[in-house]
Amino acid sequence: MSYDRATIAAQANGQIDTATGGIVGAWQPSTTFVRDTDYATPPSGDVYRRPHAPTTREAEAVIAALEGGVEAALFSSGLAAAAALMRAAGGPRVAVQRGSYYGTQVLAERLAEGTEPITFDGASLDSLRETVARHKPALVLIETPSNPFLDVIDIASAAKIAHEAGASLAVDSTTATPILTRPIEHGADIVMHSATKGLNGHSDVLAGALVVGGGDRTLFDAALDIRSKEGCVLSPFDAWLLTRGMRTVHLRVTAASHAALHIANWLASHPKVTTVRYPGLPGHPGHAVAAAQMTGGFGALLSFDVAGGAEAALALAARLKLVKRATSLGGVETLIEHRHSIEPPSTHMPPGLLRLSVGIEAVGDIVADLDQALDAVP
Repeated sequence: MSYDRATIAAQANGQIDTATGGIVGAWQPSTTFVRDTDYATPPSGDVYRRPHAPTTREAEAVIAALEGGVEAALFSSGLAAAAALMRAAGGPRVAVQRGSYYGTQVLAERLAEGTEPITFDGASLDSLRETVARHKPALVLIETPSNPFLDVIDIASAAKIAHEAGASLAVDSTTATPILTRPIEHGADIVMHSATKGLNGHSDVLAGALVVGGGDRTLFDAALDIRSKEGCVLSPFDAWLLTRGMRTVHLRVTAASHAALHIANWLASHPKVTTVRYPGLPGHPGHAVAAAQMTGGFGALLSFDVAGGAEAALALAARLKLVKRATSLGGVETLIEHRHSIEPPSTHMPPGLLRLSVGIEAVGDIVADLDQALDAVP
């Protein structure tokens, strides 16, 4: 029987503790597992925690079911998952979206082996088409909506372009989560997540995930081999916490998305805000595409520019009382970050840009905090 994503999440894909009947699964901390007298591999397949681990496998099953994928693999962080996948594709043979998550761009530069990384404009399918035709990458990695510019890419069109050029398409769907978008249904070969963010949602787990669809799994299996041989694995307790966090992902993401849309509309009408980037706004250049491939909301992430540049943006952030000045996104608490302060000039981050990750607090309280902080901006 096929279940809705909300049901899959709430029941952790139907998992229970089979040893006791507990409706909450136990976590298994063992690093090694007993073989029988013939030295055969145990029926579970678990021999050593690096290649296989029962608690991690349970969390992976939930993610795969939420994404509608065949199999998921958890890593020690989102960047570890991205690194394994990009190295599996050959490092320099990966085309990466400009303006996507800063860590992904840095990783692409590190893996380019002294050459310029292959990049394309995330807001332009023509740029993607020209890039893959010229460079013939093995992997195209897109992020939609992107962080922090909130570019939206038509996944189905990107998949067609990549496949016609002989490349696989991976989608970093961290911002959307499987509650809002399931990229495999739109033609993606692999979905990537920083599970630290919306999937876990409680700012207490560092994790990354890859999910493979029903097609060619060569890159996915190669990334699994890298995980096993190089040890970029998730601890079982973090995997257990991740499963617990995912039980409410549908409620958290839906609530935060509704609040983010309200805040984006409010910011768009404020005289001290010059630009608001949020795909839920009708004026966003990717709104129509987002509306077609996102269901139930447009995500919890937005960014906006404050009139007066960096000085004004930092002054606003300093005056916030409820909203926390911190890195990350997708948690239950609302966070704000001045990206220009922490990224190099090469990323062309607007000086007045503030990234806002909307949590699940009362939206009126968030707006009131932003309002009093904006009032102090000259």
